[in-house]
Amino acid sequence: MKADLFFNRQLIVFLLFLFSYMGAYSQTFTIQGRVLDADTQEFIEGATVTLRNTQFGDLSGATGNFSLKGITAEKYTLAITMSGYNLYEKVVRISSDLNLDNLYLVKFGSEGTGAALQKTIRSANVSRLLVDRPNFIGGNMFYGIPPEPKKVEGNFYLDKKWNLASILLYKDQQVLENYRVRYNINANQFELLEPETLQVTTLQGLRVQNIVWMDSSYKVPRYFVNGMDFRDEGAPILGFFEVLVEGELPLMRRTLAVFKESNYNVALMVGNRNDQIVKRNVYYFLRGKDMFEVPKKRKEFFLIFGDKAAEMEAFAEENQIDLKVAGSIFQVFTYYNSLFPGFVPIMSQLMDEK
Repeated sequence: MKADLFFNRQLIVFLLFLFSYMGAYSQTFTIQGRVLDADTQEFIEGATVTLRNTQFGDLSGATGNFSLKGITAEKYTLAITMSGYNLYEKVVRISSDLNLDNLYLVKFGSEGTGAALQKTIRSANVSRLLVDRPNFIGGNMFYGIPPEPKKVEGNFYLDKKWNLASILLYKDQQVLENYRVRYNINANQFELLEPETLQVTTLQGLRVQNIVWMDSSYKVPRYFVNGMDFRDEGAPILGFFEVLVEGELPLMRRTLAVFKESNYNVALMVGNRNDQIVKRNVYYFLRGKDMFEVPKKRKEFFLIFGDKAAEMEAFAEENQIDLKVAGSIFQVFTYYNSLFPGFVPIMSQLMDEK
């Protein structure tokens, strides 16, 4: 009887140990963090975050955040990859939820990466070159490895960085302040970064009358107005225009984002392998509510200044201004508007020239 009691007690202890062990083993945890550019301190969106040799992975969001869930207690190697940046790796031991806070990626060739690292990268890429270029001995045909699928280079944002902004809405002339924003040109949509939660919300461009944001690179304000308030050949215009020069004859700029499909010729190995999103600027001047594209021909260009056309042409020749350069158009419009009382320049030089 005593032996049976002892056996039962041992069995209970063993079962309790087994259940607690299984519970600990089956418990899962979360790894989270944020990916930033080491030089600019800007959030990096679209970075690939993985745990080596596991199925766990995530892409960093608009604020650089990532989250890997359902991870069991173990030692892992966290790896972060992003086109144009050096590989980031970090050994992590998981026994509870882990917040890695800010993780910084270093661009290729950035100061401080070291010549030795760059040399290593170049050496490591030699074998990849042999695979990607079939005209080299030992290329694709030899190994039977297809080339990497094409990618899309570029983005549809007017400025991919988040800029602190004040937004005036059409409805009730409501003003939104202290948001960081960026503008998707093709979607005609603003993305707003909540100041406290860092959550991203969207705002349709049709609701916004104008917006002023503090450029995070130049540290100066930039002014944008909705094209719906103006006319091009009698019709409202979809999208936003940046006001470059105010005054008697305002100068405005519209940035377009055009999708350019790959023209790579596999047989000849020429052209662009990847699809591209190409941005180009179109410049307009404003008369009342009507917008007109700035003429590209020199003779037609000076005619827009009316009775001051000869004076403006003389100014351009005296200052050796090349009208094919966007900054020169800005210079001429600034000078013209300065001839009228009350002129106050918005900016001293043209920014973000593409």
